[in-house]
Amino acid sequence: MRLAPLLAAFVSAVIVAVWAWLGQPVPMPATPLAAGEKMPCVSYAPFRPGQSPFIEGLVIPPGQIDDDFARLAKITHCVRTYSTEMGLEVVPAMARKHGLKVLQGMWIGRDEAKNRVEIDAAVKAAQQNPDVIDAVIVGNEVLLRGEQSSTGMAALIREVKSKVPVPVTYADVWEFWERNKDLAQYVDFVTVHILPFWEDVPVAADKSAAHIGEIREHVGKVFGDKEILIGETGWPSEGRMREGALPSPSNQAMVIQELLALAKEKNYRLNVIEAFDQPWKRASEGTVGGHWGFLDAYTRDFKFGWGEAVSDHPHWLRQAILGIFLALGVFVAGAIGSRGRGMNNRRWLAVSGIALFSGLTIGRALVSVPIESLGIGGGLRGGSILALAVLVPLVAAFAVGRQARAVALTQALDGLSRRAAAPVERAMALLLAAAVVLIAHVALGLVFDPRYKDFQFAGLTPIIMAFAFYALVAAPRVSAEAAAAEKITAAIFLGSGLYIAVNETFANWQGLWTSALLVVMALSLWRLATAAQTR
Repeated sequence: MRLAPLLAAFVSAVIVAVWAWLGQPVPMPATPLAAGEKMPCVSYAPFRPGQSPFIEGLVIPPGQIDDDFARLAKITHCVRTYSTEMGLEVVPAMARKHGLKVLQGMWIGRDEAKNRVEIDAAVKAAQQNPDVIDAVIVGNEVLLRGEQSSTGMAALIREVKSKVPVPVTYADVWEFWERNKDLAQYVDFVTVHILPFWEDVPVAADKSAAHIGEIREHVGKVFGDKEILIGETGWPSEGRMREGALPSPSNQAMVIQELLALAKEKNYRLNVIEAFDQPWKRASEGTVGGHWGFLDAYTRDFKFGWGEAVSDHPHWLRQAILGIFLALGVFVAGAIGSRGRGMNNRRWLAVSGIALFSGLTIGRALVSVPIESLGIGGGLRGGSILALAVLVPLVAAFAVGRQARAVALTQALDGLSRRAAAPVERAMALLLAAAVVLIAHVALGLVFDPRYKDFQFAGLTPIIMAFAFYALVAAPRVSAEAAAAEKITAAIFLGSGLYIAVNETFANWQGLWTSALLVVMALSLWRLATAAQTR
């Protein structure tokens, strides 16, 4: 028992040290904007939390757009819109009120009737507001989505151009412009999207500005006689990594400031995506889709200051304290479990391992899991992960102190086996069954549909590492129950872990962490399955 206080103090010190390091502000480049200077243009969607373009009959209140434009007028000269419906017909008037210019968008898709509504509204807005609307954008990434042909888009562009007194363009990812070069003859300027994060080969944040410059120069050569607008570029602040491309507050601040500096140096026309976070995009693009704004969806405030250092974990002290509380709870659970039995150093080291990994990651899990949980299903999964992230370390530590035997899934699934087990073993078996379901859901999603899936490593780490340390010291079972379920599940987790590491590449530390956790869980299941002795 003398060892326990020393181990608890050591674990607590490590938790504080790691979080203090993670919370250190990241230095930023010098501000790209002179005193009083504003961003050239930003993408604007009017939807706030709880709103989305998929809500039938939704009309954005004019006062909401008015409030947004009052905020945006302080930081930019121009807004780019993507549609004319759902209350957006007030955009020109609101822009005039706040001294903003507008790149008027229209949403073009497969539905010809809806296309006609959008076209007529955008044409009317441009005809009536040429002092505010600088250009009309006929469709956004329509060719990328495969909803119109190049010929069909050319016809729509020609029609709009014949009716409006302002320049007309079309916006798409730069590769699709390159594949449809003939479309350039119908527009007044070419609007390309250059998004390093979403490239087929993702580009890391520190290389993004250079990549944007290279692509812009390349596009300039392809369409040498046309003016180029970089219509979308930016970086997300939250979400899963793609290879070496990490969404984070500091990376977002760095990329935006570097690309603004690049645009000033090279005299590029530039529009940054996007003004406000759009939580509704998480449904189609995952967590990362809802975090491209440099203004927070809820507070409506700027996420960073120009030229100021940015912390990716500004509440690190609070997260460290929460971690210490859980870690100390794990030690207490181990001590309670060992009453009347004693506990050797090996078992205290196992309890320390459970305390360390759960204490290090619970603070991040409490922040990231709610962000990664979308809708009722996502909320249930996220809540279950958080519950297990707390319960499993505490119960596992108690079981280690109690010298509980290795558990099997049959003790959770089979009534006879469940009744024959000790209470703590039944609890561990039930937690093991619940954990296997959740881990399988995450793992198989990352194998079969990974593009928008989060890794959720922070919430899984306390669960998996608690089972791992428990499996290392658990007393053998008295009888050998059927272990097929554990072995099959172990094989699935092992295969998933190895596949994820390869598929996500070694540049993706989130993928590697998740992969390592799945391998550890596979080995733990195998050990639990084989930890049996005959009478």
